[in-house]
Amino acid sequence: MLFQEKLIQDVTNTCQVDGSIAAAMMYGSFTKGEGDTHSDVEFYIFVKDHRMEAFNAHEWVTNLFTTDLIYNNEYGTLVAIFSNLVRGEFHFLPQSEMNVIESFKQTGSFPKADQMFIYDETDQLYNLLEELSGDGPNWKTNEHVNDAFNNFVNRWIFGVNVLKRGEHARSLDILSRVQNEVLKLLRIQENTVERWINATKNLEHDLSEHSYEKYRRTTASLDRESLVNAYGHALRFVERLHTDLVRSYDLHLQENTLMKMHTHLYD
Repeated sequence: MLFQEKLIQDVTNTCQVDGSIAAAMMYGSFTKGEGDTHSDVEFYIFVKDHRMEAFNAHEWVTNLFTTDLIYNNEYGTLVAIFSNLVRGEFHFLPQSEMNVIESFKQTGSFPKADQMFIYDETDQLYNLLEELSGDGPNWKTNEHVNDAFNNFVNRWIFGVNVLKRGEHARSLDILSRVQNEVLKLLRIQENTVERWINATKNLEHDLSEHSYEKYRRTTASLDRESLVNAYGHALRFVERLHTDLVRSYDLHLQENTLMKMHTHLYD
């Protein structure tokens, strides 16, 4: 048994005996049959409203297994780095906020309720999880495809401008956001949109070898020539994607804009 699988069982057992817990669910790789020794464990744990103020989330997690680091990140999520360097993310919320689960639907597809269910004494969780399970949003729409093209143009010009100013590190950072829009468009083309939001996840298996090689050419090291080449490859890649996708979608981006971007990169 993997450490993560034992930890999931320990979370389940703890919820069953802890009078403060109203309900709990998990999400992520282990709910989809994709978990391995490198995977995180991720939970939403709902605390009874009248126990929330006195509830010690840090203590609750450290009692599961020894941690090297535990803290609340910038989103308010409790992150635990266990002593074997496995990561855990724990969202502790009051029971009265269980309906937040409904908002997850817009982020992607989810497995069957049984695979996410941990514990419940409210008789509400299972129904919420059943509503959540199944296909996610339809990413293959004019709106989403246009958003990806528009964001690509905006971020590409931003990245090239700071590159020309000599801010290579900043341009490299922006390039990663440019690449994300390229991947969204590529996932549209190759019909692998299940990971639209986490566009790089499982990319080595999701993309064709040909497309993966084209994507690789949009990456760069912290060097001006490497960055110029990457931005150039990204632009040419998106031009080809535009030529292909315009047959199926009502696109707003004009080819003339892409031509001007070529001139902008090399002038």
